[in-house]
Amino acid sequence: MDHTFLLGSFMGEPVWMWLSFAAVVIALLVFDLGFMHRKDREVGMKESLLFSAFYISVGLLFGAWIWLELGSVKAIEYYTGFIVEKTLSIDNIFVMTMLFSFFRIPGKYQHRVLFWGVLGAIILRGLIIGLGSVLVSQFAWILDVFAVFLIFTGIKMLWTKKEEGADVGHNLILSFIQRHFRV
Repeated sequence: MDHTFLLGSFMGEPVWMWLSFAAVVIALLVFDLGFMHRKDREVGMKESLLFSAFYISVGLLFGAWIWLELGSVKAIEYYTGFIVEKTLSIDNIFVMTMLFSFFRIPGKYQHRVLFWGVLGAIILRGLIIGLGSVLVSQFAWILDVFAVFLIFTGIKMLWTKKEEGADVGHNLILSFIQRHFRV
């Protein structure tokens, strides 16, 4: 079997690195859902903190590996993104708490719901980034469409009264799901 494709390049890095990264991510997902949380149960504060420490350590070690393999500049870029993502994820905790409360999701099912929600978000984010990259590389004018959309959204947010807030219960997608599925 010819393994020279592993030495090829994908997005500026060797294919073997991307495959190694994907293997680690898949192994962690299987470990988390397949072994540690196979049975639905409520996750306590101590366990949650230990898992958070474990996954943060894995992320930091991955950055050290990047430093060794690709150098300090790439590692600093990685750590910057890592810190930004960790910081931005804090507000997600409040949103998830609100959604779990609204939908009255029992504590023993919250990990599974959260896991699949995050996995779905990662997959959709990857697809959207990939599609966006293709669109921008093929049609530079699409950036103008994105800009108009962001400006429109910003103006709409500016004139929306804060007291109104978001009413999750009157969402069209949620209404469709409730009519067609047992939720």
